[in-house]
Amino acid sequence: MKTIRYVYWQDQDKWLGYIEEFPDYMTQGETLEELQENLKDIYDDLVGGKVPGVRHVAELPVA
Repeated sequence: MKTIRYVYWQDQDKWLGYIEEFPDYMTQGETLEELQENLKDIYDDLVGGKVPGVRHVAELPVA
């Protein structure tokens, strides 16, 4: 099973978060489980080409 890293936090009564590789695309949920499901949906849309002009985060080795 593939895993992805995400950043999340609670703000009052909502859970907010984004996928680490795609920080421009935030979502929310009433519960942490709902947030995780919403993040999976966004991930599928982003890697499936349904969102145009997606920005990515990558690592670049330097000396």
